[in-house]
Amino acid sequence: MSLIKSLMGAAAAVALTAGASLAEPALIFDLGGKFDKSFNEAAHNGAQRWAEQTGQTYREIELQSEAQREQALRRFAEAGANPIITMGFAMADPLAAVAGDYPNTKFVAVDVNWLDAPNIRQVSFAEHEGSYLVGMMAAMASKSGTVGFIGGMDIPLIRHFGCGYAQGAKAVNPDVNIIANMTGTTPAAWNDPVKGSELTKAQISQGADVIYAAAGGTGVGVLQTAADEGILSIGVDSNQNHLHPGQVLTSMLKRVDVAVYDAMKAGEDVQTGVFTMGLAEEGVGVAMDENNAELVTEEMSAAVADARSDIINGNITVVSYYENDSCPALQF
Repeated sequence: MSLIKSLMGAAAAVALTAGASLAEPALIFDLGGKFDKSFNEAAHNGAQRWAEQTGQTYREIELQSEAQREQALRRFAEAGANPIITMGFAMADPLAAVAGDYPNTKFVAVDVNWLDAPNIRQVSFAEHEGSYLVGMMAAMASKSGTVGFIGGMDIPLIRHFGCGYAQGAKAVNPDVNIIANMTGTTPAAWNDPVKGSELTKAQISQGADVIYAAAGGTGVGVLQTAADEGILSIGVDSNQNHLHPGQVLTSMLKRVDVAVYDAMKAGEDVQTGVFTMGLAEEGVGVAMDENNAELVTEEMSAAVADARSDIINGNITVVSYYENDSCPALQF
């Protein structure tokens, strides 16, 4: 038991004691922790909703290092957890190494869509579609004609966000200036609010008055500094409008919570394969609530609604960074 405790922490260790249901789902959070107010927290919210509605329990671990990825997968699989839900693209290689050893266990990989294994449900999102909409809003709200994008770790996924954002901004104002920065090239980039703050101040000095953060926990620093400096920000993944009411223009919702909730609800019968959640599937969108109501004009709301419909019906094509890594609207 001491080994289990050292790997998973006391909460997970308790869940693995004798008498625990072998059919309990398990959730592996990515680095940054379940209360990052963004990607991981959305997963936590989905799991909690399932637990509250069903009265059932699930197991979890907040990873502290890269080495724990495969270890956590194997520990949960050996303990009988099913399905085992993983967060983030960095779980792909560990899943590829582990899934074949446990053919009767179902795995769910959020933000992964390229693995070849019959017992994995892979869920990705059309982040570029949702980012297009918040890009439109940024350009419409900007008074300076300069908007910013701050990404977390410099990977294709985050460039995917930035590319969609730039296309939406340019659809509204072809002359808009877009400043883009990445926080870093290692997983530490997801949890560095100080660096997020520094990048925000640098973009403000270059004229940006609306900044979109797609950076996990690092984005908390972006939103805080934007509010302190009197400019607008745009949140990501979870609805972050409430963090700074009246200062967060909107949040690009990535319904990780729905992906996790649906997987837990399906349990051992969860369907495997590759699935994409975009605007049509309500997998991405923009957050509108009382916290940003005064910032979003009727014109803005109408433009977003029209664009959403046009993207769904094919009248607007948002170029994917995965398909065109040159990104027609933004140079990183």
